Amino acid sequence: MSETNTGLAKDLKITKKGAGSDAKRMAKQSLFARIMHRPESGAVSGLIFVYVFFMMFASGSGMFSADGLMNIFKVAAELGILAVSVSLLMIAGEFDLSIGSMVALAGLIIGVGVTKLGMPLPLAVMLAFVCSMAIGAFNGYLVVRTKLPSFIVTLASMFILRGLAVAVTRLLTGKTQISYVVNELNQNSFVVSLFSGHLFTGFFQYLAEHGVIGIRDDGLAVVQGIPVSIVWWFAITALATWVLLRTSFGNWIFATGGDANAARNMGVPVSKVRIMLFTFSALTATLFATIQVLESGSADTLRGIQKEFEGIIAAVIGGSLLTGGYGSAVGSMFGALIFGTVQIGMFYTGIDTDWFKVFLGVMVLLAVLFNDYIRKMATSSR
Repeated sequence: MSETNTGLAKDLKITKKGAGSDAKRMAKQSLFARIMHRPESGAVSGLIFVYVFFMMFASGSGMFSADGLMNIFKVAAELGILAVSVSLLMIAGEFDLSIGSMVALAGLIIGVGVTKLGMPLPLAVMLAFVCSMAIGAFNGYLVVRTKLPSFIVTLASMFILRGLAVAVTRLLTGKTQISYVVNELNQNSFVVSLFSGHLFTGFFQYLAEHGVIGIRDDGLAVVQGIPVSIVWWFAITALATWVLLRTSFGNWIFATGGDANAARNMGVPVSKVRIMLFTFSALTATLFATIQVLESGSADTLRGIQKEFEGIIAAVIGGSLLTGGYGSAVGSMFGALIFGTVQIGMFYTGIDTDWFKVFLGVMVLLAVLFNDYIRKMATSSR
């Protein structure tokens, strides 16, 4: 064979090899494979397992009645509101350990504003949001400016805010709890209906009168309606999901968590992204606090304890990686739902609640292992 033909044969082999490898790399994945590569796939699997478990051991306890399911979603919603912002921060490679203390401080700002400063309730709520978001932005600024790990910065902030909440409240009231935040003068304020109460009460009463759901001795439905906190949870999750998947800012969040230096070189405003996410974290903490204060009518310095860690748990179970660059807001919703289901489910099954945190620890470990496995599969398939 001539030298020319030999070279042509080699070129042909190289071309075929390249075409074959490209075809393999670009091969269309099955629907199941695409689903399994989603960050929230582990949380969905975990949720299915949890519900199968409680259907086996608590099916006749009332856990899956309308009242039981609404209690589950209500508990999940309160944590889920926080978990959404936690998941966004984790995708960007950051943490905020101050959100639990922020919950307490924001609630006490509302309480002090109404009971001690004579503020109208809407103004006190607005003040709480403004102060908290300013603190959140300052946390983000410190992280960006000092280049210290956000874990350290927000850990310090956690103690500072909790200490301020306790010290200032005792100084002004002599107690650690503020009662009668919602009173006869402001109980009809629009902010009360905006952040507390139930929706679709007439529809649920109709269902009760027609035997679809249970009815109390006084003639009212056992489920008065959908708690406003659940609506807020779904709305915040939907907004965060849209931002992550449909906007340039969402791409910036993933890029910041994936490789901040590379993202910066590509023109991504990494510092602004981080500051905005810490501000959003403070906003969700204040939303959580406002819902609690207006539903209970009081503020307490003990509110929000360990919520920062529960938020991380929900986000990790939902598929967010501690290393950043991977996760979803929908996953945090499933993680919070698992949390609420287990917490309420243990009550219905009669299992000692001391085992609750053991179960959560196991779930976190399994979620991390599963998500790491899925991430490696997704990376190797590219």
